[in-house]
Amino acid sequence: MDEAASVTSLEGDDLETWSSLATVLEWLPSALDAQLTNHAGLTHFEYGILYALDSAEGSSLRMSTLAAYANSSLSRLSRAVSRLERRGWVRRSPDPTDGRTTLATLTDDGSTAVDRATPGHAALVHELVLDRITATQKRQLRDICGRIQKAIRSEEGWRA
Repeated sequence: MDEAASVTSLEGDDLETWSSLATVLEWLPSALDAQLTNHAGLTHFEYGILYALDSAEGSSLRMSTLAAYANSSLSRLSRAVSRLERRGWVRRSPDPTDGRTTLATLTDDGSTAVDRATPGHAALVHELVLDRITATQKRQLRDICGRIQKAIRSEEGWRA
């Protein structure tokens, strides 16, 4: 039996480590949502969609690719993209290389929206996370997160 299969509880240092991470996982998303909602009228999920499209070649991605990046179902993603479409920030169209798939494309107004939202979002990420740790700790955090991501799923997550 491997060590992980024999573990039946969290105690001591393991409990302290896990509870610290679990608290960050609970608190950070709502802090990011609050800032983006108050300053840009976007949820963090919607901002992630706009940011991914803004970073993509041609400002377009397949909806299935966006859903994978966001760890989202296609239906949740579709509802969010519909909200962004109503604001004129994203448009959907059939993929010209494969008519069975749909592309989401950032509009000029969407690019402006993500450009306006990014400074406040980046400032909060720095304030809450990046400015709190050293350069060495940033590399360690990146490595730790990569190991956890690989334990959860084999495919790569979104990369800048």
